Amino acid sequence: MTTHAIPDKVAGETTLERLLTTPRPELIKDLRTGSGDLVVLGAGGKMGPSLAKLARAGLDAAGRTGDVVHAVSRFPDDSLRRDLAEAGVNAIPFDLVANDDLSPLPDAAGVIHMVGAKFGAGNNPSWAWEVNAALPDRVARRYRTSRIVTLSTGNVYPFVTPGSGGATEATPPEPIGEYAQSCLGRERVFGFAARTWGIPLSVIRLNYAIDLRYGVLADIAARVLAGEAVPITTGHVNVVWQGYANEVVLRSLTHANTEVFTINLTGPELLEVRDVANRFAELFGTDARFTGSPGPTALLSDSTRCMELFGRPDVTADRLIQWQARWMLDGLPMTGKPTKWAVRDGRF
Repeated sequence: MTTHAIPDKVAGETTLERLLTTPRPELIKDLRTGSGDLVVLGAGGKMGPSLAKLARAGLDAAGRTGDVVHAVSRFPDDSLRRDLAEAGVNAIPFDLVANDDLSPLPDAAGVIHMVGAKFGAGNNPSWAWEVNAALPDRVARRYRTSRIVTLSTGNVYPFVTPGSGGATEATPPEPIGEYAQSCLGRERVFGFAARTWGIPLSVIRLNYAIDLRYGVLADIAARVLAGEAVPITTGHVNVVWQGYANEVVLRSLTHANTEVFTINLTGPELLEVRDVANRFAELFGTDARFTGSPGPTALLSDSTRCMELFGRPDVTADRLIQWQARWMLDGLPMTGKPTKWAVRDGRF
């Protein structure tokens, strides 16, 4: 039995984890249509642990208790392996980049590819291309009989005006910088595999998942709370609740096809950074300060197709802002890893 009540605030990490890993009925329904094990590659990153645990809970609720969720990562921290094991996930320590041979990895009907290199890509572009574009070829060859979902990014699009509503899936890519270029390379390599070997493939172009311990809202809120100026040259952003993002990634397995199913994954709201900062200032009982002037464009995605196929997130942007403010006022844990959402030259 699963429940998904949305509280007024998130009291701590236990509550946050419950919200992130409790499957909604829509996910359970879709999971009932499939069968077989699931492999999550790159499961030790920001989204991977909660996605793997959500998958396990969803499969159990769908009656697929015999199907295994394998979480693959280097797992330098044993505590994460233990946490996943307690949730019924099979954690497999494996360095995907260091190992040429991926045959030791378990077979699976479905593969979620979450491996990526972003921060530091500007100073070490060859590393970004190896992780983001070369590795997918080895993954596709290993799992050519599986359905594959690969995480990409809205960074593959050009900057657009807020009035446009954001780039759609039909907008031609114009990636800025080595990171975004290598991410488009990832898409192209997997796309080649889909068409050459008949691999059903979904490509998820994600913009800014929110977990409360990190994210665009945490970055903006931290500046307001510290009395620091918020940069507004990038004047608008998209964000999305990570619980919903994880759900869409898993549900997109059913949409994977050899013509490549591509979807923008972000929230339906177009947020003005100045308004977000002022809202945090109101909740913190302080004033927001700003630096720069809003430019005419920003990295924005139109999620209309996502909303039509998967429904709207059950946590709105306004609720996320309220949660984020209370989380920080209560001094709850943060990752300390900024998103660099305001970067405009593609150098992360």
